[in-house]
Amino acid sequence: MKTETIQVTVEGTVQASLSLYIQEDYPDTYGERKRPLVLICPGGGYEHVSVREGEPVALHFLTAGCHAAVLWYDISKHGVAYPQELKELAWSVAYLRAHADQYAIDKDKILVAGFSAGAHLAASLGCFWDKDWLEQELQMTKACYQPNGLILAYPVIISGEFAHRGSFVNLMGDKAEAALEEALSLETQVTDKVPPVFMWHTFEDDVVPLENSLLFAGALKKAGVSFEYHVFPHGGHGYSLATAETASMGGNETEPQCEQWMALCKNWIKHCVL
Repeated sequence: MKTETIQVTVEGTVQASLSLYIQEDYPDTYGERKRPLVLICPGGGYEHVSVREGEPVALHFLTAGCHAAVLWYDISKHGVAYPQELKELAWSVAYLRAHADQYAIDKDKILVAGFSAGAHLAASLGCFWDKDWLEQELQMTKACYQPNGLILAYPVIISGEFAHRGSFVNLMGDKAEAALEEALSLETQVTDKVPPVFMWHTFEDDVVPLENSLLFAGALKKAGVSFEYHVFPHGGHGYSLATAETASMGGNETEPQCEQWMALCKNWIKHCVL
């Protein structure tokens, strides 16, 4: 495996970076093989970026035959506001697609994964990649940063009744206004341009209520977007892999049923992506 850190250079970036985990290609053994890549956006309420949802998750996706990357996007304390994080994610997808030959990436199989607020970021790219305003912000064509699939774990979606309010406060920053907050409620932004989705949540999540993913799933169904959706009966929020490996110090983010999500996701990748 080759690792590399790339500085994100889209306009407005403060310190965002992209960590790459690239599998060796060994062309003499396997031929000129291209692999899918999973680009991970850890959560943290747009206030911090959780290490528990970064590298440990990336390493698991390597075992699915994928490359992986983690985006350490800028956050509220860096003084940024929407759509800066979205621009950084789009730039990262475009960078990986532009360097697909260098890293042996299948440029048509770049999946964006996200956790909690990071899932809101991932889903935002899924909903907004085809919008003219984002193309104008980035000064690159939409095809450069179009995601080929979304993986959403206990996602922040709704800015209304079931909102994780802090995520939207941090995301909007000094641009906060009712119209923007409404536009960032992603269950209202789904079209048939959203790529296929794998999504999971827990029934007992008392931080980001289940309604966030339920309403998003309903919007995906209405738009005709293919998705796989799992709701586990037990477990709270921010469980990452739901194993001892990613449990926080003094925390108990473990749950055997939730632990299944990674195997289910790998199976989704195998049958819906590979």
